Amino acid sequence: MTSEKPARAPAPRPRARRKPAPPAPAAPSPGVSPPGAPGPGVPAPDAPENARRPGAVTDAGALQPAADAGVHKITDARAMRALAHPLRLELLEALMHAGTLTATQASELLGESPANCAFHLRTLAKYGYVVEAGGGQGRERPWRRAHDVLQVTTDQEDPVAATAAEELGQFWVDVVLERARSALSRSNLWPAEWKHNPLLGESQHITYVTPEEASELGLAINQLYRRYYDRVDHPEQRPAGAMPIEILALSYPLLHLADRPVPGAGDAMPDQQPE
Repeated sequence: MTSEKPARAPAPRPRARRKPAPPAPAAPSPGVSPPGAPGPGVPAPDAPENARRPGAVTDAGALQPAADAGVHKITDARAMRALAHPLRLELLEALMHAGTLTATQASELLGESPANCAFHLRTLAKYGYVVEAGGGQGRERPWRRAHDVLQVTTDQEDPVAATAAEELGQFWVDVVLERARSALSRSNLWPAEWKHNPLLGESQHITYVTPEEASELGLAINQLYRRYYDRVDHPEQRPAGAMPIEILALSYPLLHLADRPVPGAGDAMPDQQPE
């Protein structure tokens, strides 16, 4: 994806110097999100929006009302491209987890310089993704996320925005799938009490449903996720022992199967044969 080119900020530290993040459990199942925090905090286009966790970048679907509080629909190509940056996604995810952070605090968490974090926080603020939480000055002013869910759809009137949405979606998919592969491959490092939890791990299912049934199923799944939405961005509402769990839902039609003829599918059952 082509990145937006604002006034140059201090060059980020080489990735090799980044503090490694501890492996986090992930279930490819954000059911839901990017997409989370965005990806790292965000989620992704071209997947039902309701299947994304808060903070996900998602493709608009019929499964979650657009009027939901905290949902921000992105239609500007520049705003989409501004989001397609690994550190900005990490900042959004860090804010989701902590509630508020200063540039200095973010730098300590992410292994970046305070100046670099401050620049990227200001860029996120420029496009409405974060806002000042009040108090402090300069790099010591706290920031918070402005929206629970970032909604992106490839169905745009502006073809430039539609292309940017596709690029952002692919960027998000790459980020989240790589994180899922990494976390699942190191499940032996998960805390003991989480290793055999039925929510975690890999699962894959194929089901045959009509468009109406698919919408009904998507709404039902979304309602399950929304039970715990109030804990996102609000650490004080999380019970003791709460673990951040990424639930990645990927749902898509298997067109190669749908186009295959099924022998006898249109035949009557034996006891229904005409005399």
